[in-house]
Amino acid sequence: MAADERPLTTWDGLPVADEPPYGATAVVFRREGDGIEILLLHRSENGPDYEGDWAWTPPSGARQPEEAIDACARRELWEEAGLAAALQPVADGPESWRVYVAEVGGNARVQLHDPEHDRFIWTDPEHAVRVCLPDVVREGLSLAIRHIGAAADRR
Repeated sequence: MAADERPLTTWDGLPVADEPPYGATAVVFRREGDGIEILLLHRSENGPDYEGDWAWTPPSGARQPEEAIDACARRELWEEAGLAAALQPVADGPESWRVYVAEVGGNARVQLHDPEHDRFIWTDPEHAVRVCLPDVVREGLSLAIRHIGAAADRR
């Protein structure tokens, strides 16, 4: 597939919207001491030890045709992590792929609902940015982390 082409279906064969925004990322965080921890999911496709491109990501996925982008973000968060949380859109994100943030309590229970992911971690923002590859994933995560920090500064 050429670099400018997008898949017509998701990994499990569902149709993908053919106009932007093409999907959504939900960066979930919880407060831990004086800092925050970010939820990352490990994709199972290349095995449990794989650490390269697309190995670790926040919950995210493609928008289905006619699906509202907010509904897409909620659906992906539920399907991939078993979480229902208030999502806040991040301003200044790309129009082609929306980024949201969601704060959960320390007792939030993550449940991997589908075979796309084999495990998850809660980690500090610096580590999260370091392991999220390629750059397109890292950039969306970094944007969300800056948004979280700016919101904390306004308190």
